[in-house]
Amino acid sequence: MSAPLPAGGLSEARDDGERAALIEAGRLLFARPCTFFYAAQKLDQLPPTDKLEIAFCGRSNVGKSSLVNALTGQNALARVSNTPGRTRQLNFFDLGERMTLVDMPGYGYAQAAKSVKADWQGLMFGFLRGRPTLRRVFLLLDARVETKAADNAAMKLLDEAAVTFQIVITKADDCKPARLAARQEEAAAIARKHIAAHPLVLTTSSETGVGMPELRAEIAALLG
Repeated sequence: MSAPLPAGGLSEARDDGERAALIEAGRLLFARPCTFFYAAQKLDQLPPTDKLEIAFCGRSNVGKSSLVNALTGQNALARVSNTPGRTRQLNFFDLGERMTLVDMPGYGYAQAAKSVKADWQGLMFGFLRGRPTLRRVFLLLDARVETKAADNAAMKLLDEAAVTFQIVITKADDCKPARLAARQEEAAAIARKHIAAHPLVLTTSSETGVGMPELRAEIAALLG
């Protein structure tokens, strides 16, 4: 019988063997089929909470849909819009009947009307506060762009909702090494300031696949 995986994920792996076991658990989890099954634009439209859930959130154009596609190995699972801010609903995906992935609406799109931004914030907070099966939110930050006020506001919402979140840096392939290292340090410092933040910051690229095994491992660890 295999030893249980560290519940805290890669940050609690005691040796290379435990790290490898987490990576393999993530690979096996995401080898399962992942399918879209529900969309909700209002809180009263949410599906039942019958499985563990994780969610992905971030600014419009941070590469959220591309990351979900790369993570699941399906090029068209999550729609990649050419118009930032278009997605205004919570999209639910079933991962092999083991857990639910939730693609949250992008936030912070400068050209969105104030009323639309308020609706998005209300939907986000209502969802975060009212989902007992939501185990973690992966908050995406663009490697090439400084942290925006909208990002800080989202992290404040997560703190207030008492939902654990983990920062994931995206688009690492499109960033020079020195800039990427500075961004990683900045993200780690941000995580230390938030009571709901997981300490481990992940760095990913949907184009090259960098960081995807580690992200899958972190998600698999949540299943215990």
